[in-house]
Amino acid sequence: MLSEELADIAAQYGLEPLPVEGGLFRRTWAGPVDETGRPAGSAIIILFSVADGLFSAMHRLPIDEVWHFYRGDPVELLLLFPSGEARVEVLGGPTVQLAVPAGTWMGARVAAGGRWALCGTTMAPGFVPSDYEGGEVDALCARYPTEADRIRDLCRPDAPVRMSDA
Repeated sequence: MLSEELADIAAQYGLEPLPVEGGLFRRTWAGPVDETGRPAGSAIIILFSVADGLFSAMHRLPIDEVWHFYRGDPVELLLLFPSGEARVEVLGGPTVQLAVPAGTWMGARVAAGGRWALCGTTMAPGFVPSDYEGGEVDALCARYPTEADRIRDLCRPDAPVRMSDA
């Protein structure tokens, strides 16, 4: 059950649970679709909360994704690059937009000491559910051992790897 404050924010923006990945979201735009059914672009707004366990589970996408910070507390994004590099970026404060390159594992949560955050993401071409690949905790921890604790915190071990399996 959501706190009263989060329930009010979710109602204000018409947010619903985002299957598999987590958070509360609403798709706010999708461009015209091509012959394969993929939109030219897409955008969502998403709400994360510490108290309600709302975070973006580790996943990767085949298309660049731009994250936008709107309001609330800062958000930490764990980025695990194909090169083996790992980095934590913070949205909120001086950084309000961040592009995550295609093929990068990513997960997001409200930064320590915060309560909630409202963010958005934009993709071009747009997102389709088959794009989503969820992270498997053991494989990610083996590949990026220095980030194992963060990876464990950002994985849902019982979640399907594909949205289509939800």
